[in-house]
Amino acid sequence: MSRHAYDVAIVGAGIVGAACARECARAGLSVAVIESHHLAYGATSAAMGHLAVMDDSEAQFALTRYSLRLWDELAEEAPADCGVDRCGCIWIAADEDDLTELRRKRTFYQDRGVAVEVLDAAALREAEPRLHPGLVGGLLVPGDSVIYPPCAARFLIEQARAAGAQLFLGRSVTSLTGAAVGLADNESIAARFTINAAGAWAPTLTPGIEVLRRKGHLVITDRYPGFARHQLIELGYLKSAHAIGTDSVACNIQPRSTGQLLIGSSRQLGVESPEADLSVVRAMIRRACEYMPGLAELSAIRVWTGFRPATPDNLPLIGPSPAQENVYLATGHEGLGITTSLATARLVTDQLLKRPSEIPVAPYLPNRTGQEARYA
Repeated sequence: MSRHAYDVAIVGAGIVGAACARECARAGLSVAVIESHHLAYGATSAAMGHLAVMDDSEAQFALTRYSLRLWDELAEEAPADCGVDRCGCIWIAADEDDLTELRRKRTFYQDRGVAVEVLDAAALREAEPRLHPGLVGGLLVPGDSVIYPPCAARFLIEQARAAGAQLFLGRSVTSLTGAAVGLADNESIAARFTINAAGAWAPTLTPGIEVLRRKGHLVITDRYPGFARHQLIELGYLKSAHAIGTDSVACNIQPRSTGQLLIGSSRQLGVESPEADLSVVRAMIRRACEYMPGLAELSAIRVWTGFRPATPDNLPLIGPSPAQENVYLATGHEGLGITTSLATARLVTDQLLKRPSEIPVAPYLPNRTGQEARYA
């Protein structure tokens, strides 16, 4: 029996679902958010929280830059526990090949109006004294920020609820159609539209979509204020992130507002166990120590894992499901769900209300072709 009727029912209260709820509710739609577990469950609880403009493709750049602007507008309202830190990001070059990639990245950003600064070896050591002295340079992106994802998701949900959205936690979802969300207790929540924002679990509700589960590990240290000043990422990170057929690790070090350091990253495909794989953790830490040797002397207090929802072309699915009328998808963000959550929510709401979008939506539509995905 259906007890509720809404304009939109959203499955998933991670940061993407929370952002969709906020955007839809603020647009005047009645909204229900259904989460089988707790708020910010899934990839949101296992994310680094780097708000970054990215350049893997024109479509990825457009989505991340748009979303970063929306985050910048929202950041002043965020409570302190969201941990907003405008620390900037340094992409680190370890050798001459990396310097070639650094120059390409610099040109790409500058041509599109993104502020960047090239650091030679001496400037890199001045910016981050604890980096390995043999590193040859870096690219500083001062507009990148850091945020604490679980609290950011809660903040978005609070704003959604203030605009009238209703939240249903601990309700197991069994089915999703364009008219209702089926629940495990033989009840359902009826809606004009439904949004599948279930992350890595989205294919269980919308069979046939190309979303893969990619396991990742994170390590967080005790408090060492000032040990690192910027988000630090090796320039080979994207190559590692897109290694679909193999396990991979890359150096990704983030200073937290608490004085802790969050260390990543790893990616595994076809692994279903949520348990930490110590061999992967050791490889990840070794890689980070190659760039910042002093990490080996710090104390780690927690290791945990999560599953990222990945797509074959490294772009999310944002828009109507090809197979189910009135079902919309907001999933497949892989490691960029935190950054792109606000833009995703805006694009989904634009489509629901049939209003024009600020950026082209074709590259992210679930029924896109290869040409559209390349941001033609």
